Amino acid sequence: MEPNSRADDVEAREQDVDLSPDERRDVEDREVASALVTHEVIRRHGDEEMERPALSLAWSGLAGGVAISASVMGQALIADTLPPAPWADAVASIGYTLGFLIVILGRMQLFTESTLSAVIPVATHPTLANFGRLARFWIIVLVANLTGTFLVALMVESGVVGEPGLRLAMLDLSRHLLEREPLQLIAMGIPAGFLMAAIPWVLPSAKGQEFWVILFITWFIAVGKFAHVVAGSGEAWLLVLAGEASVGYALGGIILPALIGNIIGGTGLFALLAHAQVRQEL
Repeated sequence: MEPNSRADDVEAREQDVDLSPDERRDVEDREVASALVTHEVIRRHGDEEMERPALSLAWSGLAGGVAISASVMGQALIADTLPPAPWADAVASIGYTLGFLIVILGRMQLFTESTLSAVIPVATHPTLANFGRLARFWIIVLVANLTGTFLVALMVESGVVGEPGLRLAMLDLSRHLLEREPLQLIAMGIPAGFLMAAIPWVLPSAKGQEFWVILFITWFIAVGKFAHVVAGSGEAWLLVLAGEASVGYALGGIILPALIGNIIGGTGLFALLAHAQVRQEL
């Protein structure tokens, strides 16, 4: 059935329901955006983001990297105040949401969000030019994010930010990365990538509830101990600066596996599935 025919059928069915003009307007206000509408909102947003000047993306990505470090700080500080208990991790994980709330509500660039928003325009129009735009966007944002987390880790390690207790708490939290093999980090990065890509897909239909959507999804990432490449890079840099890990291990054994997992989960699973459900309607 053609799109116009479907629209005519919907309109005809609506006429069968006896509603006043005010009631019809109320129904329209309460309608949930269709998958096609959500797809188009994200496609336009991603297209606009990829067209931004490189310097603008770099500064926004740097700010995102600095701000996301608040997640590691928040979780570490809360964990440091709690007694050993089965519920302690769940409570401390609330602190992990802090950086994500700042970054996403503050409209800063975060690589894992772009695994959906920047991929949808490419999936819609898979041209060489669009793939080039995607590569440019990803490289700038990822490098800027990692630079931001490194700067914060450097300031924490040197004592410029916080008291010595902050450094010790963040190091204690970060050491769990030393216990994971690269393949484990890839596996743990997949659900994190999927969940992060879900945020920009859900937000257009959650007007007024953005805070709670971001808080719950990112809290779930922390509780599940899933691997997020940008937040995790802050932990990896801190381990390097403290002499507990080499630069090579941080890059190849922590950051790269988490990156691969996040791309598989965010792009390979969520973005392509989200596009597939509306592809025939475009």
